Amino acid sequence: MASASIIEMRGLSKSYGSGAKQTVALSNLNLSVNRGEIFGYLGPNGAGKTTTIRLLLDLIRPSQGGATIFGMDVRADSVEIHRRIGFFPAELSLWEGRAGKQIIHYVASVRGDTRGIVKHADELAERLDLDTSKKVRDLSSGNKRKLGLVIAMMHSPELLILDEPTGGLDPLVQQSFHSMMDEYRDRGKTVFLSSHVLSEVQAICDRVGILRDGELKAVESVEKIMNVEFSWIDVTFRDAVPAGMQQKLGRMPSITDVSANGKVLRMRMVGDFDPLLRAISDGYVESLHIEEPTLEEIFLAYYSGDKEKR
Repeated sequence: MASASIIEMRGLSKSYGSGAKQTVALSNLNLSVNRGEIFGYLGPNGAGKTTTIRLLLDLIRPSQGGATIFGMDVRADSVEIHRRIGFFPAELSLWEGRAGKQIIHYVASVRGDTRGIVKHADELAERLDLDTSKKVRDLSSGNKRKLGLVIAMMHSPELLILDEPTGGLDPLVQQSFHSMMDEYRDRGKTVFLSSHVLSEVQAICDRVGILRDGELKAVESVEKIMNVEFSWIDVTFRDAVPAGMQQKLGRMPSITDVSANGKVLRMRMVGDFDPLLRAISDGYVESLHIEEPTLEEIFLAYYSGDKEKR
């Protein structure tokens, strides 16, 4: 029976320098990525996302710990692992003087199946609206990233490792990319997606890991991480906001971040609605709008360490 886990990291750590000058890029990372899921790896620049990916690809060596992909050690079996994965780097480097189709044919020949891979590459390029006849130097940054995605996906790998793949892509192409990722997962394949585009992670990922200063702070399903205790509330009064209402609400323990804009009071609330309804009964309320927090707001709550906001 095949293992449910495609990627396993145990105690994976990476430091640079020594003594007082030591910089910890990744600290004791324990993480599993399951077969057939899109896993979102979240964190801003410098959090350790790219370091993790470079360790998985054996481009750098860990200071401690280790990792496996497909049950194989990422160091001892790196050649076989690379044959079965597709990789999109954050810093994309291509041959500037070559046309996209020339690069595609070359990479396909290295993989040993020129005809089948090139045919799939053409299909991917069409979906991404990429002209592969142009030389790389004549492509926009967005089109270079499209070419990188085609190269990563054209051999239909079992695992895609994508480091910030959609930066510079226009919204329509991003939608095409999301559809391609959904189809990829539907075929039982796996995606490890490093990103700080939270709307994208919310749209396509099954689970997310939140990385902060080289440490993994949380691993949750997108559904669960969105199921938080607080909501944003907009209260619209018929006339002006009653005098003292903003200050009154600001003193309530279940309400924070109260702001007024014309006839509207906006606030963040935790818990039951009854105390709020009683507090605003002094004014004539035209409407009450409840808004769930975005993944970005939840992400920032994790980053601030403010557990009360989660």
